Amino acid sequence: MENTSHNPDQHMFGFRQLATNGRKKIGLLIGAGAPVSIDIGEKGSWKPLIPNIAGLEKIVLTELSESQCVVYNQIKSSFHDSNLEKVLSRVRMLAEVIGEGKLFEFSEKDFSTLSEAICNSIREVVAQDLPEGANPYSELVSWINGINRKYAVEVFTTNYDLLIEHALERAKTPYFDGFSGSKSAFFDPSSISKNDLPPRWVRLWKLHGSIGWESNTNGEVVRVPNSRNANMVYPSHIKYDQTQAAPFSSLFERLKNFILEPDTLILSAGFSFADAHISSRLLECLLANPTSALFAFQFNNLADETAAKQLALKCPGISVFCSDGAVINGVEAKWKIGTPPTKNWHEIRAEYYKDNKFLLGDFRRLARFLATAGSDISQDAVPPTPVEVAEDII
Repeated sequence: MENTSHNPDQHMFGFRQLATNGRKKIGLLIGAGAPVSIDIGEKGSWKPLIPNIAGLEKIVLTELSESQCVVYNQIKSSFHDSNLEKVLSRVRMLAEVIGEGKLFEFSEKDFSTLSEAICNSIREVVAQDLPEGANPYSELVSWINGINRKYAVEVFTTNYDLLIEHALERAKTPYFDGFSGSKSAFFDPSSISKNDLPPRWVRLWKLHGSIGWESNTNGEVVRVPNSRNANMVYPSHIKYDQTQAAPFSSLFERLKNFILEPDTLILSAGFSFADAHISSRLLECLLANPTSALFAFQFNNLADETAAKQLALKCPGISVFCSDGAVINGVEAKWKIGTPPTKNWHEIRAEYYKDNKFLLGDFRRLARFLATAGSDISQDAVPPTPVEVAEDII
């Protein structure tokens, strides 16, 4: 076991073949780490378009009142390893159970107001426009459009932002997100379960809701242009319960059905796998369908990607690619460069591996790798058969 290693060249050669194979059913799972890769800072100062959970917490605290900040910090200090998600969970729980009493001098109404203030701040932070010019989202869409596909690409995302919508619309790429109409688009669950649209239409499924979703007077979720409201599954303890209600139940059912289809591949980027209600669904379906696979591109080292690593050790259909190593076919090992698969492969290697580090856990790098895959594949390489690729990678 100590002598075991994974050769990144071998796996990335096969992955490029899969990425440019228009006959493959491909899905994308995009998490909160994706927009972090977009730098909008000035003069060499890094500033993400949308921050990670730690950065989001700092912004939220600046928006709360003084008394709300005091209570927030008291709750945060009351349990170990706390963050914005855990505090929001506790605030919502207290709003539900405190009744006529008080805690930290806050009543039930005060905790409800604090929960609403946190959620509104989250919405304001993620309501960002996609920057003009080349960016990871535009390059991802370029890859989607650059291949004549037999099956549509399906995008599953937990993000509330509209970045992928902006990229698709700028490229004049048609997409369907489960809603029909314009002024007050209604959610149509029956259309999600079908596959009637042409393959060039991207399927976009927002698993936790989105900016622009709101409930109408009948309690139905609609999509309204330029809406300031949001029907979102904010990170909290009630996340699982909320995903069982419409429209989320239909979206999660679509994720399940997609994985259960024969010969499907999901590429995940910016997703930590800390969401148990998603990770458990992925694991269950991939174990049930050995012809499907998940490639998880993680930004950190193996030791820091515990949730993703544990899933991959349980299911050989899940491959986790980290900075210093990978879990492939249930085997955890460090990276070790081997014989290049083609004569000029060192030029391609620079796109995904440098200074003994695997780079595609950065969404920016992954999007560029996919966008250039079709044009960069060496002409003297003999493309492997689907069976050979599956044996090499999965």
